[in-house]
Amino acid sequence: MSYEPKLVGFLCNWCSYTGADLAGTSRIQYPPNIRIIRVMCSARIDPSFILQSLGKGADGVLICGCHPGDCHYSEGNYKAMRRYPLLKRLLDAYGIEHERVRLEWVSASEGQRFADVVADMTERLRALGPCRVKTALATDQIER
Repeated sequence: MSYEPKLVGFLCNWCSYTGADLAGTSRIQYPPNIRIIRVMCSARIDPSFILQSLGKGADGVLICGCHPGDCHYSEGNYKAMRRYPLLKRLLDAYGIEHERVRLEWVSASEGQRFADVVADMTERLRALGPCRVKTALATDQIER
């Protein structure tokens, strides 16, 4: 049996989720490995959400929001963009490869782009193999 990665996707309600919906209604094929969580804005995604996802068995996390300048809440995607480098530093602290978390901009009309991003992320996670962070986070909890 071959390894199939588990991917969690946090998608902005106004653009990315609608883009994913367009991919589905247009019958655009993409790997079924992603589990989508709709959030109102990419700025709403707390770094703890990413760590929780990885700690509960996800092999990767995809964060999708509106393109810069097109945010429903004016500046939410800029906030997400500013937090992303800080998230990478947090991943380093836990020994998590940066390739396991990805930030992408997908608009409501980009169903094909959404499918391409999911397919690419799934292939990258296959190459990385299973995420071992669950064990590292459990050890961290015990040490506290």
